[in-house]
Amino acid sequence: MPLAGCGGGTKGGKGEPGATAKGGSAGTAGSPSPAVPKGAWIPGFVAKMSPAEKVGQLFVPTFSSRADAISLVKRYHVGGLIYFPGNMRTPEQTAAQSNAIQKSSKVPLLLGVDEEQGIVSRTPFITRFPGNMALGATRDPAAARAAAKVTGAELRAIGINQDYAPVADVNLDPANPVIGVRSFGSDPGQVSQLLRGAIAGYQDAGVAATAKHFPGHGDTGTDSHTGLPVIQHSRRTWERLDAPPFKAAIAAGVDSIMSAHIVVPKLDRSGDPSTLSRTVLTGLLRGSLGYQGVIITDSLEMAGARRKYGDAATPVRAINAGADQLLMPPNLPRAHQAVLAAVRSGTIPQKRLDEAVGRVLRLKEARGLFRGTRADPARAAASVGTAAHKATARMVAERAVTLVRNDGGLLPFKGRKVYVSGPKSARLAADLGRAGVRTTTSLTAADAAVLTTLDAGSATAARVRALGAKPVVVAALGSPYDLDGAGAAKAALATYSSGAVSVTALAEVLAGRVKPTGRLPVNAGGERAGHGLNYG
Repeated sequence: MPLAGCGGGTKGGKGEPGATAKGGSAGTAGSPSPAVPKGAWIPGFVAKMSPAEKVGQLFVPTFSSRADAISLVKRYHVGGLIYFPGNMRTPEQTAAQSNAIQKSSKVPLLLGVDEEQGIVSRTPFITRFPGNMALGATRDPAAARAAAKVTGAELRAIGINQDYAPVADVNLDPANPVIGVRSFGSDPGQVSQLLRGAIAGYQDAGVAATAKHFPGHGDTGTDSHTGLPVIQHSRRTWERLDAPPFKAAIAAGVDSIMSAHIVVPKLDRSGDPSTLSRTVLTGLLRGSLGYQGVIITDSLEMAGARRKYGDAATPVRAINAGADQLLMPPNLPRAHQAVLAAVRSGTIPQKRLDEAVGRVLRLKEARGLFRGTRADPARAAASVGTAAHKATARMVAERAVTLVRNDGGLLPFKGRKVYVSGPKSARLAADLGRAGVRTTTSLTAADAAVLTTLDAGSATAARVRALGAKPVVVAALGSPYDLDGAGAAKAALATYSSGAVSVTALAEVLAGRVKPTGRLPVNAGGERAGHGLNYG
């Protein structure tokens, strides 16, 4: 399917990319011939920009409406905007809005969204996939690539060209309140392979991929949205556990890497969050790992970023630390003015500013934005939620279901009457019925019980006991760590997602119409990562 139409989104003048050429593709005034290295025009283009235009390229704010977005573009020359559900009503409306916003800017915009799938999904009408840990259970980079390609294709069809995904964090703490099932798993090698697949899938679709959250957010008990996590990994531990996925992302040509609002004292003694640490962003990411692409901050609205220095100083410090894009400043006018004043005073060196702007422009060139940004509103709806895309989501969901225990061969259900309770129980019971399993609303009349959990944690054990002497099957629809409390159950499974496609896949496995093939991406249910049973 066409990922984007041609034309729109650029205007000529002052040496910037030229007006739309005949046939709809946007060219570049004085653009290089094929013999000239790609991006050779960028330094000259940056030199002709005003300080305010340069500073604007670094900002990626939220917006409340099409008119608000256009106002931000015209007033602050922003380099991008981030979409949230309130900005997107239908595929057609979103595509038309993206076109109008692009048309208002002299330089093509990075229109981004936080679309990880799973528990972090911002696009109301997108084809729903299970999240990263479900992909981790498939242990198949090709599945990760296929899922990301579908997601990316649907985003590009509505004019979105940057996704703040995939998550590169290695989830090491079962109690992690912010990563968990957003991670591919606990093994750095497996995470690295799946990450590379996902990056390729987004880029196949023409969407910029973002690996996050550097230097690694997988071993924390604090949520950086509400606090400032401190991770006590030594440099050697970091290199062994956290660094490999980021190295893999860099080798795969990832478009951008998002910083984490975390403190890692063994990497930087200053006590500053990594987003504001020159030691981490410039010394470690650029120097030690050799990354030369765009560094984008996590949301500057988060407490982990704002708490220490406030809303004016934080963006200045982030740029001097090595960040090139500033995501979601709480107060754009204040932040823009602070950065502009820092540039004029020399607090932010001109060279540092020009480097950041150049990287942002090179990202835009790499994703083809100077050749055209227009989405086709008339075709947007037909490009979203296609039968083929839904089939890919079903494939991922079914291959992810992991059978962790099956004492006495309780599963699959054959000739048993089943009682279902827990989150999504009505949906699961209906799906079981369609799959040929008899269900009952009476526990007394049932031969076996299915208990679904959704991040129940230690409460799981009591819920199993409450079902009495019936053989119990526990199905973890969210965190697989729920299975740590399912020791009294005869059988245990994990889907890593409570979405409709995953609940249906669970029913198919319970009924025996689909054989379980998933493997645990983390230690759970008394078993090690890599464990998984089948029906033989």
